[in-house]
Amino acid sequence: MAKVIVEELKEFYQHFPTVAAIVTSHGLGRDNAMACAWHCPLSRSPALYGVSVSKRRYSYELIIDGKEFGVNFVPFELAELIASVGGSTGRDMDKFESFKIERAEPVKTSVPILKDAYAAYECKLVDHRTYGDHEWFVGEIVCTHLLKEAFTDEEVVDLERVSPPLYLGAELYLAPSRETVRFIDRKVYGERR
Repeated sequence: MAKVIVEELKEFYQHFPTVAAIVTSHGLGRDNAMACAWHCPLSRSPALYGVSVSKRRYSYELIIDGKEFGVNFVPFELAELIASVGGSTGRDMDKFESFKIERAEPVKTSVPILKDAYAAYECKLVDHRTYGDHEWFVGEIVCTHLLKEAFTDEEVVDLERVSPPLYLGAELYLAPSRETVRFIDRKVYGERR
């Protein structure tokens, strides 16, 4: 197959799939939730996590005001919820009420934690910077909520118990399959030359 060279990106999906998450915020006296596919861990010690949020989003204003955010990982069965919170604005509605989102109590922040999340991070904002049309928010993870049975003894998601929603772009979601998991030992392959 011949590759095509594109100098001006229209869609930006080539790096997907990635786990879709729901970022929660509390600020200006309100709670909000938004879909997020642009997020990642940044450091183990201290535990830092980053999320990318458009300045046009209501969540941007709430994170700036509240100086904290939550990152909630929900199972594939809730992909419609991810699309719902991503396709609506918290400026016009209370998403928790409108979509009947149940909350668990936060421990160290004021951000909503989703009851149905198999894992969630409470993050205190430590830095934020503008990159292009998005703001990169960096938070220190001050509390982690885990559904213990959703993870193996090695603390890896157990795909027999939970299926993370993988976002492919263009509003497409995929559920990973346990049958496609392979263990590839870096020590073995790192020594192969």
